[in-house]
Amino acid sequence: MFAYGIFKVIYAPREAFKEIAQNPKYFGPILVMILFVIANIGSAYILATKTYVEATMPSPSPSTGQRDVWTENKTFWRPLYGAYCDENFTDYISGSYYGNRSIEFRIENNDKIAMELRGVGEVNCSTEGGYTMLYLRVKWTSPNDRPKNVSLYLYSDDSTGFYRNITDKFYNASVNVWNNLTIHLADENWHGHASWENITVLKLEFTWNQTSSIRVLIDGLFFGGVYKPYLESTSTYIASYAAYSFTQFFLRWFLLGGLIYFLTKAFKAKTVWRVTLVLAGFALITMFVQAVISTATFSALPTLKYPLEFMGGVKGEAEAAYNKILDETWLINQVYSVIQMCMLVWTVALCAIAIRLTAEFSWSTSFLTAFIAYFIALFIEGLFMQF
Repeated sequence: MFAYGIFKVIYAPREAFKEIAQNPKYFGPILVMILFVIANIGSAYILATKTYVEATMPSPSPSTGQRDVWTENKTFWRPLYGAYCDENFTDYISGSYYGNRSIEFRIENNDKIAMELRGVGEVNCSTEGGYTMLYLRVKWTSPNDRPKNVSLYLYSDDSTGFYRNITDKFYNASVNVWNNLTIHLADENWHGHASWENITVLKLEFTWNQTSSIRVLIDGLFFGGVYKPYLESTSTYIASYAAYSFTQFFLRWFLLGGLIYFLTKAFKAKTVWRVTLVLAGFALITMFVQAVISTATFSALPTLKYPLEFMGGVKGEAEAAYNKILDETWLINQVYSVIQMCMLVWTVALCAIAIRLTAEFSWSTSFLTAFIAYFIALFIEGLFMQF
């Protein structure tokens, strides 16, 4: 009977509200809430299956969650050719994946500087499921001209490795500016013999045309290029979203019912709390309908890939990456916006019918009361859900 009343609100709201008002039971709105939570979980699950997040190496630190640990601790690095190494706390990349320092290398009266990254474990960079990209931030403050040559080496042990000239990455680079490098791995630009499945050491070498004081900073070094389903990155996604959906419906239900009750009482209507609250809960059947339609809409989404630029949170890069995702989902976002607007109007209309039935207001007063109550409820709900 309650299930019948729930769905009757969709196609015959006036008759359904009359029957509900005569025998108001909380079981009906609770059932609506359960249906909404289930449908909303389905919608979130479909969206999650379309979402892939770029996995990076190093992995987050178990204690701090910090990701760029290789450029936070100088003990990972070995400076070469007599250079010195230190941690720089004033000049570094700022973002959610990055810490509060970079690694600084300096040498006097030389035309080259080199550094090795060790203690990284075994990194799989093969084309069969391995990391296919290397991301690196480089900055030099002296000398003033660009380096004549920059070489990158990757070793699978101390004697065998791969070599690549990356000088072209610095053609448009400038002194005293952080340069963001993206380097493809395991392609035809690499030379040498080693195992891409077992990279253990990284070496960088910079050469200039003349002898001078050299100062180079390194930050944000990641292996990447592997995209994993979002569901694999969090084991609590479904449970968290279920809790969020329950809280959202519960808040909106009681806020809407309470506001309608007090607004109608302010106009001297003889409304009853239980009846008002139950009718408000049934009116929120629109939330269930919206969740069902959203599930179908999200199934039409393309595969969404969230790259390091977005996840890393560096100002400017994150916005650009997000705008690209918005461009890919523009049509679906427009459809979703139309659905939200239609559900909003429908909910206000259902509340207006319930108010006219119980408070015996005019249609104009009923719609105005419903409009005010619903939008205040949404506003307060939004404040609560931020915490």
